[in-house]
Amino acid sequence: MNIIDLHCDALMKLQEAKGALRFADAKELDTNKNRLQAGQVKVQCFAIFIEPDIKGDQKFQVALEQIDYFYKEVLGRNPDMVHIKAWSDFDRLKLGQIGAMLTLEGVDAIGNDLAKLHILYQLGVRSVGLTWNQANLAADGAGEPRGGGLTVFGKEIVEFNNQHQILTDVSHLSDKGIWEVIELAKYPIASHSNARSLCSHPRNLTDEQAKAMFARGGLVHVVYNPPFIKESGEVIISDLVKHIDHFCSLGGVKQLGLGSDFDGISTFVKELEDASKSQNLINELLKHFKEEEVRGFAYENFLNHRPGLER
Repeated sequence: MNIIDLHCDALMKLQEAKGALRFADAKELDTNKNRLQAGQVKVQCFAIFIEPDIKGDQKFQVALEQIDYFYKEVLGRNPDMVHIKAWSDFDRLKLGQIGAMLTLEGVDAIGNDLAKLHILYQLGVRSVGLTWNQANLAADGAGEPRGGGLTVFGKEIVEFNNQHQILTDVSHLSDKGIWEVIELAKYPIASHSNARSLCSHPRNLTDEQAKAMFARGGLVHVVYNPPFIKESGEVIISDLVKHIDHFCSLGGVKQLGLGSDFDGISTFVKELEDASKSQNLINELLKHFKEEEVRGFAYENFLNHRPGLER
């Protein structure tokens, strides 16, 4: 069954390796092309993520370097990787092709300059998360003790996203920020978050937040990171399935998807250690849900709720 994966950090690894890794088959990449093919991942979203210790005046340059690796290494050396820049591009993928879409995980790279976000949009970014875990000029992240919401600049970014049919991602936002995005965004999404009622982690969504996302037509994509799935002990695929089942009980059966966070996590769900194992999750889901529901989780829900379609 084909899969659309909303989040991985392969670009960060490629940029930090400074050309030493081949996207096609580098064993260091959980989402290398061979593994995506083996796992039937039909579309992989590639996050631009800037480490917090990068100096402020260097962050935009690092973002551009990651995009350069996306164009040169992911797309340039692999003709079967197809750049998705328009929402209709999903419908044009042919047999054997894998779609690749750029996303932005935290707007630290643009400082307070909306023109830089427009440049990233022109280069292909189609989903924007305002923060990582810390605070920045747009909003507070999930790890910021202050717990503030969006700044005026953060709200301008959401409006920019609305105007350009860009997803606004609530994963990593503070609770207050999540609520404000749900209120303001035309295209809210959680690209890689689980249920806080099952695993009490600030990166996860409360039941009230999830229900509000679903009511707004937003999508919630579950993440494969063990600390967001279970508070202790070994994590197996059925533990992740419990989060999907819980979100379904909140009314989200047609608005759930997958966001692995591969290449950004250091521990793994057993039998789900990289993209090549993705069908193990599909097979487990088929034990608990109807096939049409699993197709929804895997790819159809995203296609049915992407921007540009009638709601």
